[in-house]
Amino acid sequence: MTLDKEKIRQFFTSKDLKIKLKIKKRVIVYIVLGIAAAVALYFALTVKKEPEPELPVVSVMPAQKRDVEIYGDYVGSVRAQQFVEVRARVEGFLERMLFEEGSYVTRNQVLFVINQDQYRAKADKARAQLKKDEAQANKAKRDLDRIRPLYEQNAASQLDLDDAEAAYETAVASVGMSQADLDQAEQELGYTIVRSPISGHISERYVDLGTLVGGSGKSLLATIVKSDSVFIDFSMTALDYLKSKERNVTLGQKDSTRFWQPTVSITLPDNSVYPHLGIVDFAEPQVDPRTGTFSVRAEMPNPDHVLLPGQFTKVKLLLDVRANATVVPQKALIIEKGGAFVFVMRRDSTVERRFIELGPEFENDVIVERGLLPGEMIVSEGYHKLTPGVKVRVSNAKPEDEQQQ
Repeated sequence: MTLDKEKIRQFFTSKDLKIKLKIKKRVIVYIVLGIAAAVALYFALTVKKEPEPELPVVSVMPAQKRDVEIYGDYVGSVRAQQFVEVRARVEGFLERMLFEEGSYVTRNQVLFVINQDQYRAKADKARAQLKKDEAQANKAKRDLDRIRPLYEQNAASQLDLDDAEAAYETAVASVGMSQADLDQAEQELGYTIVRSPISGHISERYVDLGTLVGGSGKSLLATIVKSDSVFIDFSMTALDYLKSKERNVTLGQKDSTRFWQPTVSITLPDNSVYPHLGIVDFAEPQVDPRTGTFSVRAEMPNPDHVLLPGQFTKVKLLLDVRANATVVPQKALIIEKGGAFVFVMRRDSTVERRFIELGPEFENDVIVERGLLPGEMIVSEGYHKLTPGVKVRVSNAKPEDEQQQ
């Protein structure tokens, strides 16, 4: 059977046309996809994206827990523990001075000698009178001893016995008077030697040798200051007193239940801190209505005599020790009419406004009484641009282990 050539040609011609049509369709699709991709790329390159908002950058730090010492600053003066005036107790001319002015003298050391002539003569006279009265008393005793047996034998009258007894009693009384006069005379003689009543540093002499002292003359000869330890006097306000009472601190009274005592440190005129501490040992029990203050005294050692009586100084008094207190820096506080608050950063980096109750201030920090726990992260810098609930970025983030340390 023979095939028709024309049909065969038409068959192949129609098949090629289909293939060509399929190829053209694919080319058109590729062209369209390429154009779409080019348009998308064009828009991607030319159209600007909306920028994401920047997070506020802040500095944070954990609220600390530590023992806090609370101090009060006052102005005080140094006072000698003992200040004694050396005076002449008898009248006479000053003959000798047996010390160096400004030196250290000991108790009972001889300082001055007043002319003794009249007092020695007075003592000698009283001693002689005493011997005379003792002799009279002995004679009266012998007379009485002779009269008494005669009276018992009716050889002497009752009057004779009474006279003998009266004479003896008078003589004994005269002896007592003479002994008192002698004691007084010897005491006055002893007063001519002026001794130091205490150990301490003596001042310059206030009178010259040859001056009539005591009585109508000058009695003040010198002064002695004991300053191995000194008193620091200062005044506190009634408000300070009430605050100390609120903390169960009674100034001037030792409390064995406390692990600390109200100590005092002072600053010297060259602004250096005195190396020794003093202890408050007295507080005035009443407030001065004129000044609204009450006096407080602290005793402080002065072994090198650096502190001079009458010197003014700055006093720093330990008022309280708050154990395990929550502490934040003052720069992290925001003060408003409604109170004080801080911004606290949560774990998701958002912040919340936390109102807190403030306690005493010290240095650059403040104690938080309520509203904040130790270890909570607070915003210390950058809080002026924050609102509650906003997310923040930390500029000084530290590892948790380092923060806990």
